[in-house]
Amino acid sequence: MTFATAPHEGAEAAAPSSPETLLTRAEASVFLEGKGIRMKPTTLARAYSTGSGGPPCRHIRNKPYYPLDLLETWAEAQITAPAASSSERQRLRREARRREATS
Repeated sequence: MTFATAPHEGAEAAAPSSPETLLTRAEASVFLEGKGIRMKPTTLARAYSTGSGGPPCRHIRNKPYYPLDLLETWAEAQITAPAASSSERQRLRREARRREATS
């Protein structure tokens, strides 16, 4: 298990390479923004405390850490297929749920 270190000011944040890497909320926020998902660290905290569908995290003592592999999987699940209308999006969601139920 490795911990990502916060990038120094002015330095580019290198993507952690190990799936065992644990990211802090601030680092997870930066990682998600790179995937096109904007969630501030406070939003990640609120999603965890209310159970409202945020990414999974682990706690070491009282400090939350986001495993890179789980964060990647969660981020990919948040991005939908392109849709031309809201009714098409709803149809795609229904079809995806049906496929998951039969899997």
